[in-house]
Amino acid sequence: MQIQWYPGHMYKAGKEIKKTLAHIDLIIEIIDARLPFSSENPKLAELRGDKPCIKLLSKSDLADETITKSWQHYFELQRGIKTLAISSLQPEKVRKIPLLCRKMLPLKAKEKTIHVLIMGIPNVGKSTLINLLANRTIAKTGNEPAVTKQQQRIDLKNGIILFDTPGMMWPNVENKNSGYRLAVTGAIKDTALQHDDVAFFVAEYLLRVYPERVQQRYQLSTLPATELELIEAIGKKRGCLRAGKQIDYDKTAKILLAELRAGVLGAISYETPIMIEQEMRELDIIRQQKATQKPRKNKKSKK
Repeated sequence: MQIQWYPGHMYKAGKEIKKTLAHIDLIIEIIDARLPFSSENPKLAELRGDKPCIKLLSKSDLADETITKSWQHYFELQRGIKTLAISSLQPEKVRKIPLLCRKMLPLKAKEKTIHVLIMGIPNVGKSTLINLLANRTIAKTGNEPAVTKQQQRIDLKNGIILFDTPGMMWPNVENKNSGYRLAVTGAIKDTALQHDDVAFFVAEYLLRVYPERVQQRYQLSTLPATELELIEAIGKKRGCLRAGKQIDYDKTAKILLAELRAGVLGAISYETPIMIEQEMRELDIIRQQKATQKPRKNKKSKK
């Protein structure tokens, strides 16, 4: 799945971030605990250089706890990175973030104010986090991605100044599975999606990894063998039928995605470190194949 949604304000945000970084001491990147790799901006590593980084795994209440811990271990093996799993249901964990910032910069914390850049993809919970840290409503929140449009400077009155940035996607998501996962969790506007395409992708994953959840939620006497059969079974259970008792796949898909995003099927993670490492190996092979392919020359046909 190719992501083609890259609004103009996101391009502008990328340029602003590059300018701001010169004055930043520490970076906070918010990633979705359900898909930590796919929701991580691949440009951040080159942008941050050697600046310390805190990766906050948001919406951790919606993610598989065991898998979230494996991701935290994976990230903290990298130099200069600390992690914290958070959710809006646990505001006390969010309030530990300023202390974690000071621990990562002990000398600067004593000498001067710490300037922190906070960034993340759309709809990852960035605005909610800022409001909790500031203990007042500053950033606009919403279920639709791309709510924040421009950079904001927020003084937390505790020796930390936050620089908030608009939720920023990147122009090209090479891993097609990452594109689907971002779509499942609502990181991309629904108007840019084909709901049934995304639903078929996640249905196959659910049958393979969380079959009991699916069977219990939709009260299925037997577990469907394929994603098509599962979508059809859900459509029948939810009354998503057209004339002639044909399944309305788009309506069924919207119901499945809405329930997954709301956590109705329980805490679900869509990727593991081992899974991603395998996908990246496969992607490297594809890149190498493309690099070795010689461009074909167009030969003019002779009359």
